[in-house]
Amino acid sequence: MKKNLLFPILGTLLAISLFSCIKDTDFDQAHDVTATPVVELNLIHFNLVAQDFFDETTNTPRLVLTDTTEIRFLDDTETQESLIRADFDFVFTNSIPRSFQTDFTFLTVDNEETYATTTSVMEGSPDAAVVTEFTEVVEGATILQLTQADKVVVTVTIPSSDESLQGSLNLKSKTTYYLEVKERN
Repeated sequence: MKKNLLFPILGTLLAISLFSCIKDTDFDQAHDVTATPVVELNLIHFNLVAQDFFDETTNTPRLVLTDTTEIRFLDDTETQESLIRADFDFVFTNSIPRSFQTDFTFLTVDNEETYATTTSVMEGSPDAAVVTEFTEVVEGATILQLTQADKVVVTVTIPSSDESLQGSLNLKSKTTYYLEVKERN
């Protein structure tokens, strides 16, 4: 004997939906939701060789090299208002037998400094590269200074250089941005 179960099942589902309880549900809590995304982005990378620190044409050392990178992630108003912390991770691999000073200067479009930090890179050798890691954490009141930047200038300074210098200096870096996104009125 075949029984048609469609009508009893539909009737049961209809009765459950009519008598289901939504008591104590506070829909106003939906406005209190805060999203906390974490965004990781590559920031700067370079590969310098020892010959970059010596000008063969003029036969003189170049003790300072600079490079500028635009930061487009921070130029959005909502991102600026939501940013609560930024971690900058820099990894240098040095096989040049010299130590380095590296400066990171964050600038506005008008080249006004908003934030700056410095680190030293340990001396390496052509036979044994040395890795130097540096992390800069920006939060609190200084995060506002960082959000005003449109570019970062990296300045690498070597104490001395000559034409016989060998090796390379490599940098890889990333930034981890911590955001807190709330409903805005």
